[in-house]
Amino acid sequence: MNKWITAASAIVLLLPVNNLLAEGGSDAAHADEQALRMSPAQRHEQGIETAKVGQRALAGAITAPGEVRMNAYQSAQITPRVSAQIVTRHARLGDEVKQGQPLVTLSSVEVGQAQADLIETDREWRRVKQLGKQVVSDRRYVEAQVARQRAYAGLRAYGMTDKQISALLQGADASRATGEFDLFSPQAGRVIRDDFVRGEFVQPGYVLFEVTDTRVPWVQAQLDPALVAKLAVGAPAQVSRDGQAWVNGRILQLHYTLDTDTRTRAVRIEIEPSATAFAAGEYVYVKLQTADEDASLAVPTDALLLMNGAQTVFILKGNEFEPRAVVTGTTRGGWTEIKSGLARQDEIVTQGAFLLKSLALKSQIGDSD
Repeated sequence: MNKWITAASAIVLLLPVNNLLAEGGSDAAHADEQALRMSPAQRHEQGIETAKVGQRALAGAITAPGEVRMNAYQSAQITPRVSAQIVTRHARLGDEVKQGQPLVTLSSVEVGQAQADLIETDREWRRVKQLGKQVVSDRRYVEAQVARQRAYAGLRAYGMTDKQISALLQGADASRATGEFDLFSPQAGRVIRDDFVRGEFVQPGYVLFEVTDTRVPWVQAQLDPALVAKLAVGAPAQVSRDGQAWVNGRILQLHYTLDTDTRTRAVRIEIEPSATAFAAGEYVYVKLQTADEDASLAVPTDALLLMNGAQTVFILKGNEFEPRAVVTGTTRGGWTEIKSGLARQDEIVTQGAFLLKSLALKSQIGDSD
């Protein structure tokens, strides 16, 4: 059955007010409207929701250009800690890698010597520990233990992991001291840099790989310090490539120092993970929500309807709904300021107002017939 017939059957229309207003009586412009009665169960069935009117701080917004940058907190550089030659590449530019995944195999003379030292000192330490302090002197016992630990720490300092070192010591085979070792990804992400070739000899600190989480880039905007003073860390922000489709984010940081050339202050925005991919260096638009202004009486913008040429809300009194004309002000963030027509704690319709408007207009048409 038609939805409107179902809705109409659930509503009892009260008799219209008989006393019409004289011309110019603007304070009660809707007194001749019919009130609509509906029980709580009927309201629930029709999807009508209400809420008390209260004060709300309406935030403003700043629109500015920005630049996409790599999220340094979600990025890592993979570098050797010792002079080494590149033996094998295990990943390439654009690959998605997991944390702990091997990226490259290196070979180093220094690492080979350190591996041999560890195998030798580990073998001696095992022998001394097995003999025990009853057989060997305390000095020899401690020297063997320290020598083994020093050799182990040396390999860790070169970048070998505990798992690699354990594999090296299996069987105490000196032939395992080849000088080869792997570098692993410290995090999950995408390879955005791999500037090397196999066989190349690299020095400590040379960046072999750079891995970043491309889902959560940063966007940086340079603003006048007076505008930045209106912003707060954690406030909502939006980013768009074309000014049409926007991706949500938040203000992550407000830089303390000014740019010496432009005398502007940087605002860093963190974008929420989304299907929209932004490339580092790309120019975009940003919308930044300013700090809250003084609170004022406000209602959800969706609660407002145009009736008889005036902005109107439906007020619930008991089980009756009646339209009320209001004077509106600023609209921000889905909320509209109410300058007059409502008081705090008035209960208004926040969802389903259009249904009530349709029923009210339908009843008026019926009365005029």
